[in-house]
Amino acid sequence: MGTLDARHPTPRNSLHAVVTPSSRGCAVRRIPHEVVIGATKVGARLVNLIRVETRPSLSETQPELTWVSHAWRYALCLVISVAVWQSIAALEWREHRTLFFTELALGAAAYVLVWFRRRAPVRIALVIAAMSALSGIAAGPATLAAVSVATRRVSWQVLVVGVANFVAAQTYTTLAPFEDNHPIITTAVNVAVNAGMMGWGLYLGSRREIVWNLRTRAERAEREQELRVAQARSTERARIAREMHDVLAHRITQVSMQAGALAFRDDLDNDRLREGLSQIQGQANDALHELRDVLGVLREDDPGPLTARPQPTYDDIAALVEEARTLGLDIDWTDEVDDSTPVPSATGRTVYRIVQEGITNVRKHAPGSVVDIRSSGDPRSGIRVVLVNPVGDDRAGAPGAGLGLIGLRERTELRGGRLDQRTEDSTFVLEAWLPWSA
Repeated sequence: MGTLDARHPTPRNSLHAVVTPSSRGCAVRRIPHEVVIGATKVGARLVNLIRVETRPSLSETQPELTWVSHAWRYALCLVISVAVWQSIAALEWREHRTLFFTELALGAAAYVLVWFRRRAPVRIALVIAAMSALSGIAAGPATLAAVSVATRRVSWQVLVVGVANFVAAQTYTTLAPFEDNHPIITTAVNVAVNAGMMGWGLYLGSRREIVWNLRTRAERAEREQELRVAQARSTERARIAREMHDVLAHRITQVSMQAGALAFRDDLDNDRLREGLSQIQGQANDALHELRDVLGVLREDDPGPLTARPQPTYDDIAALVEEARTLGLDIDWTDEVDDSTPVPSATGRTVYRIVQEGITNVRKHAPGSVVDIRSSGDPRSGIRVVLVNPVGDDRAGAPGAGLGLIGLRERTELRGGRLDQRTEDSTFVLEAWLPWSA
């Protein structure tokens, strides 16, 4: 992109298009800026895009002329020439031989000259229009040249060429030996034909510009899509980093609670003490493995899948509850979700994280209490999960940052659901609802 001179900054109240080397030759107009700033949640700005709307040049909108396009254009010219000349050709051959051969010569020259119409559109169109004043055969090439000028959509050129063709048509119908040539009718027909001819050219030019704009926007959308993919990849990696709270907080809380229990027990023999320490070691190893997975994803530059291990689903909740029970937590788990249709993976993963965070919070803030977990739902009504446990003494549990429920609420709302936490008497209730196809 061309550089901007810092000594002449753009005024704040003026809006200009940015001229790039590729846009030279285009008609640049004053337009509003639309700045798109993409940023990941780790604070890195991804891209600034300035959308520039320009009017295309003729070389960008005019279709390439192949032998097929030349063929059908010349065929259409022949149809027009025959339609104009066929009614008087026989009469000219019998009574006006000079005019007959003049029409042939000028018509042939017009068919040759119209081939070069894109090199000097206006001048060639005017010359062929002058030829058509004496030759009906030149009417076909004159029409093609005039329509070509009209596709440029330059007002003065359209007006000049249109008037020239109208005058040429009037001249030809006056000089040619037409029978029953009524002046008013002939003039009206010439006006209508020339107006339609120039209008058709204007329509073609407008349509070509629209097609060019659509193609340009599609190409720009592809470039922006590449930037969005990069941004989405960075956002997904940031999201995986947030999984560290959900996963590691659960594991570390288990380690903390087991270590605390061992610290208060002075009646354990060596075997039971080793068993407790082995459980702590297992939980710590699991936390290290999951942390290694998360950090590996964040370091990975491969644009492939961003998850190193399968993510939990709704079916994994039973194993999560059973694991918590083996570690001494009293859980009453009721599953009333319709099992005739599998729970979508995204929805199941969110429900899993909600249950996991609820169990972690019970260990932190109400150790030793009973937690009641109920889930219900079907594809029509969505999934509802409720966790109920007595309000405990925070001083008895492990410390927490208070960010778990905040992250859960954000995760749930992104899935189109809602999360509610409340205290009823001496009971803490965590309730969530998610659409089935979140």
